[in-house]
Amino acid sequence: MRNLNLVHLNGLRALEAVGRTGSLQAAAEELGVTAGAISQQISKAEAQLGKQIFERRPKGLVLTAAGRSMLPKLRQGFGLLSEAVATVRGDDDRTLTISVAPVFAARWLVRRLDGFFRLHPDIDIRIDATSRLIDPATSDIDLAIRVGRGEWPGVDAELLLAQEIFPVVAPALAEKLREPRDLLALPVVIDSQAMFDWSLWLQAAGLTGASINPRHHLNEASLCLDAVIAGQGVMLGWQTLTVDAILGSCLLAPFPIRATTGFAHYIVTAKGRRETAKARAFKTWLKAELAESMAALDAVIGYQEPAL
Repeated sequence: MRNLNLVHLNGLRALEAVGRTGSLQAAAEELGVTAGAISQQISKAEAQLGKQIFERRPKGLVLTAAGRSMLPKLRQGFGLLSEAVATVRGDDDRTLTISVAPVFAARWLVRRLDGFFRLHPDIDIRIDATSRLIDPATSDIDLAIRVGRGEWPGVDAELLLAQEIFPVVAPALAEKLREPRDLLALPVVIDSQAMFDWSLWLQAAGLTGASINPRHHLNEASLCLDAVIAGQGVMLGWQTLTVDAILGSCLLAPFPIRATTGFAHYIVTAKGRRETAKARAFKTWLKAELAESMAALDAVIGYQEPAL
């Protein structure tokens, strides 16, 4: 333990956060300080260690060999400290902390939480809505729900739902749609943060190479959905984003053709962490709720095999 007298704890936290997030700014946001303060803490920690942990490059900081050796142990150590604090505070007994993307929280998860509370009145849910992947091993996050390929380093990722995309429009715009090609005449609302583009669905619909007519470029899927509900165009939506709007008749999926993106919803947890009873209860409820929601969506929009 005497080695800990050599380096300030804040410096070690800064080293771990930058090494994990990959940037000074992301680490600063997580730790609630400025990027300048993080930079100073790193410099002091490196001086105290007598080793360079990061190599300074024009594009940012890159771990040195010493840093790559040190980072996994820092992550494990701070993860254990976080668990210890949670145990003393009693959070481990009752509160389940979940990190989710804001669009998933707003458009699907939050409106269903009453169902979980009715089944488990002894468990409190705390939602951390962020688009950034929080490392559950070094934070107070019990589990995260993320969309990706499930290949995040240092975590366990459990498949929930493969992502499928399909056009959605307001009922008034759907009246003149007879075949997929008719969509090309409509204005298109583009989600500039999407991990896919229209070529995927156009190919599935047998319209490879066709051109769309972009109108709005918005950087948040929930805003895009609101624009489409308001009748301002068509967008490519996916199941959890659009299911409630479709079931509520605010939107229509005019054609049953769906394209897979290669991405999926995953439950993300700390690698090797023992699963708690509250996390297991939430996962069981989440999977059942998703299955029911997707069955209702399938019943409304149907499914047609993509064109080869």
